[in-house]
Amino acid sequence: MASHEILGGKVQVYKRGRFWQCSTSFKGRQYRVTTKEEELPQAKQFAEDWYLGLRGMARAGLLKTEKTFAQAAEQFLKEYEVITEGQRSPKWVEGHQIRLRLHLLPFFGKLGVSEVTPGKVQEYRVHRMTTPVPAAAPPPEAEPGNGKRQPPRRVTKVPSRSTLHDEIVTLRQVLKTAIRHGWLTYLHDFSPPYRTQGKIVHRPWFSPEEYKQLYKATRQYAQDANGKHYQWNAEQIHDYVLFLANTGLRPDEAKNLQHRDVAIVTDEATGERILEIEVRGKRGVGYCKSMPNAVLPYERLLERAKPVRRGRRSRRKHAQNSEVAAEPLQYPQPTDPVFPGNHIKLFNNLLNRASLKLDRDNNRRTAYSLRHTYICMRLMEGADIYQIAKNCRTSVEMIEKFYAAHIKNTLDAAAINVRRQRFVKRRTMELREEADDQS
Repeated sequence: MASHEILGGKVQVYKRGRFWQCSTSFKGRQYRVTTKEEELPQAKQFAEDWYLGLRGMARAGLLKTEKTFAQAAEQFLKEYEVITEGQRSPKWVEGHQIRLRLHLLPFFGKLGVSEVTPGKVQEYRVHRMTTPVPAAAPPPEAEPGNGKRQPPRRVTKVPSRSTLHDEIVTLRQVLKTAIRHGWLTYLHDFSPPYRTQGKIVHRPWFSPEEYKQLYKATRQYAQDANGKHYQWNAEQIHDYVLFLANTGLRPDEAKNLQHRDVAIVTDEATGERILEIEVRGKRGVGYCKSMPNAVLPYERLLERAKPVRRGRRSRRKHAQNSEVAAEPLQYPQPTDPVFPGNHIKLFNNLLNRASLKLDRDNNRRTAYSLRHTYICMRLMEGADIYQIAKNCRTSVEMIEKFYAAHIKNTLDAAAINVRRQRFVKRRTMELREEADDQS
């Protein structure tokens, strides 16, 4: 490859393909650009002007010699996925990639890491709140009369507070990577101004009356189901509700649960039969001791055989025989999941049917609400908050913030409604004074 040096070796001019290229090392950083020239004299003249332009930009403070936010983000993704393997779920790692690609890099990508200041982050918050992204468009509607489909309306959605918080967390992780590599000296405070403390909302749960209404609805649905497969799913969702509401498991923990992780034991302290569960979820491996009401639903899960559907050819063969054989049954094995399949759609349909989908604050209830119900009911019964936190694999701070503040049983009326007996004390002193005068 032909190569030439100009300006005392400070600039290299070389040919790659059709055009000449030029490169230089300036203040510890390598710069390259194409001259778009095919002849060497014109390429050398372009390279000389380009180098002098770089020096002028450096004197004016317009030349960025530090790492950009895009380079720090690339280094962060390269490290984070490798170092946190097995400690963070793949979906959480993918969330960092999506937030960088869609929102953070288009706004901060070309800036140097030292230019990401609290003021710039506040501009980003305003930009995200005032520039909503397109949301999922509703299905096309049929025009009355002719039945023609109308194009879907464009729907926009403003990001929620938690979404912006996750994006700032990703931004902070990228800048911490820059600090570790010496590209940045310190990290600014990126906490949101004007609204430092968010409003604590009541997490959607089922009150004792609503929980009773829910399991009655699931029990009635299981009794009215027709067909073996429909009845099996209906009975499964009934026991799913009772199991989660009496163990406090997260939905993902219940999905990962296998029969070999559950043991029916007699508790030494209470003498009651409970479940000892080895839980695997987002917090790693933990343990849970259930309420006694979780034992009967789990025993039904153990004894319930799942009908196995035959193939089309097998059904045709059995239909030709005079005696139709019964469908084979498959009983749970130790390595089988306790709750095979996905019950989300069936559970949501039952909530809508029982008018329990929305709570008092119009928050949508999900399967996670059964865990919230377990924690709230334990607090209402006077259980120790530290033991609840250990049994639910969470912290006391989370329970006090999102649960205990909304439970009326945690308030002691005797300690709150204290009255000073001023009149009684004053009258007692007057009687004493009268007794002293008479004596």
